[in-house]
Amino acid sequence: MRKYFYGFTVQVITTVDGIPVEFAMLPGCYHDIDGMKNMFSDLPENSIVYGDSAYTDYYNEEVCSEAADINLMIARKSNTKLPHEPWQNFLISDSRKRIETIFSQISSMLPKRIHAVTVDGFLMKVILFIFVFTINEKFL
Repeated sequence: MRKYFYGFTVQVITTVDGIPVEFAMLPGCYHDIDGMKNMFSDLPENSIVYGDSAYTDYYNEEVCSEAADINLMIARKSNTKLPHEPWQNFLISDSRKRIETIFSQISSMLPKRIHAVTVDGFLMKVILFIFVFTINEKFL
């Protein structure tokens, strides 16, 4: 019996209401920061993007702030060089809870096993699940 595993990471940007507006799919060996650098193309100016500590990249935060006018509010680790104010930590924590809820809703729609013959077929099915979730959230 042949079994294949396609290791991918999916990173999603959602609105405050939980509607996905942008996502990136990368091989599992890539770091989360690489996925974040592939996004933000269609976000409006003065957007605020919340993320967990895996997205800590001080240089990228400066570039996004200056070039695209996007404020990255990334959770900091305890030994950080640039800690946030306590109120910022609260906002980040609260926003992350909503994001995790959205991820669990999307993953609950996925079957335990996705049958795909090719990598492209697998990726297409995952993209369609995200698309269906977006339609359900927006119109239902």
